[in-house]
Amino acid sequence: MTDGDGPGDSAAGSTTRDGRRDVVVPMRLYKTVTVFSTLIAVVCVVFGFMLLDAATLNVSFLGGIVRAGLSALGLSVGDGVLSTVLAVVALGVIGFGAGVYTLGTRFRARGMGKSQEDSNEDSDNNG
Repeated sequence: MTDGDGPGDSAAGSTTRDGRRDVVVPMRLYKTVTVFSTLIAVVCVVFGFMLLDAATLNVSFLGGIVRAGLSALGLSVGDGVLSTVLAVVALGVIGFGAGVYTLGTRFRARGMGKSQEDSNEDSDNNG
């Protein structure tokens, strides 16, 4: 029961040897999922690192915006607490971006071959 040939597998997905579940979709949906999952992942990673920068430097542009926003709301937060909150949020945003990208890689279009790890062919690169 490898490579999705089991009786319980549907046409919408196949299970590979390592337990990874691929979802077979039309090419248009595959392109859409690939573009947007990559875009979301890149934006999350860049924004997450901007938040980490704001958490570690008191002269950060984003840190200044956060402090100004909090003071406009009438809230005063200590620098240590703000840095900790920004760092935790930054790591969460980076993790979210990584999760979106990982889920986006589970899709493949009809007719696309399996990844090299899943193929039964032996590569002979010894010359």
